[in-house]
Amino acid sequence: MNDGQIQPQLRYGDLREWMRETERLGELRTVLGASWQEDIGLAADVVIRADDGPAVVFDEVPGCPKGFRVLVNVFAGKRRNMTLGFPDDLTKQELSQAFFEHYLKKERRIAPTLVEDGPVFENILTEGEIDVTKFPAPIWHVDDGGRYIGTGCFSVTMDPDERWVNVGCYRSMIQDRKSVSLLMVPGKHGHVHRQKYFSRGERMPVALVVGSDPLFFFLAGTEVPYGVCEFDVVGGMRGSPVEVVRGKVTGLPFPAHAEIVLEGYLDPKIRKDEGPFGEWTGYYAGGTSPQPVLDIHAIYHRNDPIILGVPPLGKGPDEMARYRAVMRSAMLKQELANAGVPDVTQVWCHEVGASRMLHGIAIKQRYPGHAKQVGVLGASCGSTVYGCKFVIVVDDDVDVSNFEELMWAMVTRCDPATSMDILRRMRTSPADPRLTPEQRAVSDLTNSRAVIDATRPFEWRDQFPKVNAPSPEVTRKAREKFGYLLR
Repeated sequence: MNDGQIQPQLRYGDLREWMRETERLGELRTVLGASWQEDIGLAADVVIRADDGPAVVFDEVPGCPKGFRVLVNVFAGKRRNMTLGFPDDLTKQELSQAFFEHYLKKERRIAPTLVEDGPVFENILTEGEIDVTKFPAPIWHVDDGGRYIGTGCFSVTMDPDERWVNVGCYRSMIQDRKSVSLLMVPGKHGHVHRQKYFSRGERMPVALVVGSDPLFFFLAGTEVPYGVCEFDVVGGMRGSPVEVVRGKVTGLPFPAHAEIVLEGYLDPKIRKDEGPFGEWTGYYAGGTSPQPVLDIHAIYHRNDPIILGVPPLGKGPDEMARYRAVMRSAMLKQELANAGVPDVTQVWCHEVGASRMLHGIAIKQRYPGHAKQVGVLGASCGSTVYGCKFVIVVDDDVDVSNFEELMWAMVTRCDPATSMDILRRMRTSPADPRLTPEQRAVSDLTNSRAVIDATRPFEWRDQFPKVNAPSPEVTRKAREKFGYLLR
């Protein structure tokens, strides 16, 4: 791949244009009559697990108004490259590298433009008209505690002191016609904002967007630095400002072309049970807990509105893991570069563990301790500190995006007694199933993690046994000559 010849081009400006591009690729399917009670969740489990499964629109959902829809599985097949503005033929590692080269190394931010009106205001519901239960929010997993309208969602909040706008991804469960609960994990920017309001006994204004262009959701679910608005980052990626409107209740900004927005307030005195929910770790680890609820004062939606659904699945990679792997791997590589670490040749945040728990980093060793430096930083950077369990550092002859190759390097170049270090009391998630009951009782959301040096030992690396594998040139020659045997 020649990164210099790639010029990213985002061909869509909202979710409906994205769907047209996906249809052009032949990767959009429609299902009529699936129920929100069971069918949508079952179908999502089938298509999301397939790396090349189609995007699916669920329409004519029984019990919901005609035209109210749900879309799932946006990041798979050829459309994953299209979604980030790159050619169809890039591999996942090449896609991550292109994201690194064009969106992170050359990062620019463009502030949004405020407009007076937009498609999101085609329907404005207030007071007695408010009924969030009419939307086709599914029960995604059989043991979920309720209907989750917010999985591919984002919440817009404003810091009451510093006045900066955050766009964060926090799941939301329907409580009744006029309220949904929001789960904000301690340390996340939305939670920081919430604590500032609640410590004063004040309500926090929130605009919850449950249907939008997927790029907003992707950025809301990644580790954008504190004080930076994700709308600015999306504007920089597009090369033009995001058009936003102000909510008529809170004044908070949200995309003018959003599909569905719920606007209202979180009250520090009002909490309702939230969960359980099938989480990204593959467990119901978080259980049920009392969480603040959004008292909805207004609902805005386009004609024939679309919920964006991104439900996590258990026991293996899913859509969430796929997009996080591409973006978080690029972010970690940039963070290591910013920290002054030389010769990091490849990074992959593995889809196993939702691209949070296992990270592989390849380096060209330059000095004693190089691998340890990379591993410790890789376990504690902003993009990886939350929920990380293992960081494996290898030499640059290993493709860290290939899980079997990464494991091969670990089991052959690592000596468990001398090549592993344990970092303790690091930040983790309430979704971590390994938190002890005692930790959960006191909200101790910390874990340990292993930094594994699976490089050839620097001091005698030249004496390390030669690898019994063909060079890339020999491999290419073999495939050119005998590749037909695999067809």
